[in-house]
Amino acid sequence: MSVFLNELLTGLAGASTLFLVAAGLTVIFGVTRVINFAHGSLFMLGAYIGWSVLTRLPPGPIWFVLGVLATAACVGAIGAAVEMTLLRRIYRAPVLLQLLATYGVVLIVRNLAQVAWGPEDLALPRPKWLSASLAIGHSEFPRFELILIALAPALLGLLWLLLTRTRWGTLVRAATCDREMVAALGVGHRWLFTSVFALGAALAGLGGALALPQGTASLHLDMQVVTDAFVVVVMGGMGSLPGAYVAALLIGVLRTFGIVLLPGLTLVFVFLLMALVLLVRPQGLLGRLEADSPALAGAVPLRASGPALRAAAVALLAGALAAPWLLGPFPLAVLSEGLIALLFALSLGVLIGPGGIISFGHAAWFGIGAYAAAIAATALHLPMAAGLALGFVLAGVLALGFGALVGRLGGISLAMLTLAFAEIVWATAMQSPLLGGDNGLLGVWPDAWAASARGFYLLTLALAVAGTLALRRVLLSPFGFALRAARDSPMRAAAIGLDAARLRAAAFGLAGAGAGLAGALSAYSKGSVFPDMASVDRSIDALLMVLLGGIHTLSGPAFGALLYTGLYDLLLNATEWWRLILGLAIVVLVLAMPQGLAGLWRREGRAA
Repeated sequence: MSVFLNELLTGLAGASTLFLVAAGLTVIFGVTRVINFAHGSLFMLGAYIGWSVLTRLPPGPIWFVLGVLATAACVGAIGAAVEMTLLRRIYRAPVLLQLLATYGVVLIVRNLAQVAWGPEDLALPRPKWLSASLAIGHSEFPRFELILIALAPALLGLLWLLLTRTRWGTLVRAATCDREMVAALGVGHRWLFTSVFALGAALAGLGGALALPQGTASLHLDMQVVTDAFVVVVMGGMGSLPGAYVAALLIGVLRTFGIVLLPGLTLVFVFLLMALVLLVRPQGLLGRLEADSPALAGAVPLRASGPALRAAAVALLAGALAAPWLLGPFPLAVLSEGLIALLFALSLGVLIGPGGIISFGHAAWFGIGAYAAAIAATALHLPMAAGLALGFVLAGVLALGFGALVGRLGGISLAMLTLAFAEIVWATAMQSPLLGGDNGLLGVWPDAWAASARGFYLLTLALAVAGTLALRRVLLSPFGFALRAARDSPMRAAAIGLDAARLRAAAFGLAGAGAGLAGALSAYSKGSVFPDMASVDRSIDALLMVLLGGIHTLSGPAFGALLYTGLYDLLLNATEWWRLILGLAIVVLVLAMPQGLAGLWRREGRAA
């Protein structure tokens, strides 16, 4: 019985930590409707600033509390500055632009944190009172974790009172429903939203500081934490604090017992649970159904390219064909990576643009294609052509099946399901001996005719051109028009007999096949496959490529992929400030060119 109680308390402590992470994100979304990808960065700053403050204070519990509160206030001020300089300008922007802008903040904050605190993890010295335990049954349980268990429901109650029983809370809720009316009554809704974001940031800083006794301040906390926070918030219901607390309880307790009972499913358990909840209840446990926000505003008809763009494409193709006889092996290898990224970005562009589907987990199909090619080469000893075909077909079939399962959903629920599937693929690769675990699969070499840099580049160029033309043909076909009709006017599309769910499933299959081919090419290019090919970071890379170029043309994702890979390689080799520069470039792009490079070209009348 004591073992069960100890595991239950451990799960409740973990749930409290999850809620502390997710509470700020829930408050920010519930009021401003901004999906803040930089919330993990605020948590990371809370850990680093908390370490700097607490290591300079006396080791007593009163000083610890004061240091944690000071850290929360400092991070809250930083959050207010971010809101006033950036987020205030994108409150009415579509979801993907908000995500892109806040991811730029992630890159900037990580680079600045590395400069300020260095690349090493920082641990907080634990005085006796912080390491003390309490006897429960026949075992000892850390006293600090008992404090965390009590803190989470207390915080939930305080936030509920603040938002429902104070004048400030009433004004905030009114501004959320009708900003124009509140402004007409003489209330400055901008400052209300700034205060809300400061509160959410302070909660993230509080969580980061309170996590120090059980962990370390690390540069990788931002992405680790924001993934867990999104899971809790979406599973509980976007904007619902009670829902976030219930979801955190479920995840924390079931994860703890799952580690004991089903250790082989440790990494995928949370995402399986979230997927199950969203399939049954798309709005989350305690959330409300709301109209989906568009992926990007300003959807325009997709039509054949104009003469200027066709001339530019011919010139680029001519240069690409001449490159093998003008460049050395290393530049050709870099160009090959750019062409693989082009295929990957184009496949995601099919979902986001014509399909209107937000995907946070497109790297799943890239990883499946890479592992299929790797198994074909290392275990089945098949030629390269068969490995490429296997990656293409397997990723396409699995994506089609996934699309058939979730095609009726949309918005953030569907986006989080794609993330969940990608995390399941990543976790399976990490824990499966057949797939090499975190050691990956090595020895994935191309056939002799494609082993040279020139031969592999020409193969990649041929497949990239063929894939681009095939996607163009499909999107300008009746299927493409039907897909866009279902995106723009679902009710009218249904009235004329179009099945939106089937169209979405087909779009998933098409996009998955393209990403699988890109993954298979990447496997032969690198000679190895690792689980990070299906990671969240790679999915974000694909989103950045598409949004940099613009989603409402086929050429946009292609330009974005080439630009992003070129900037990444150039900055990575040129300066240690590459994250800061890239993050600033992303923020400037969102503010100055929200439709991407292709949108700028279109506005100036130079292309269709």
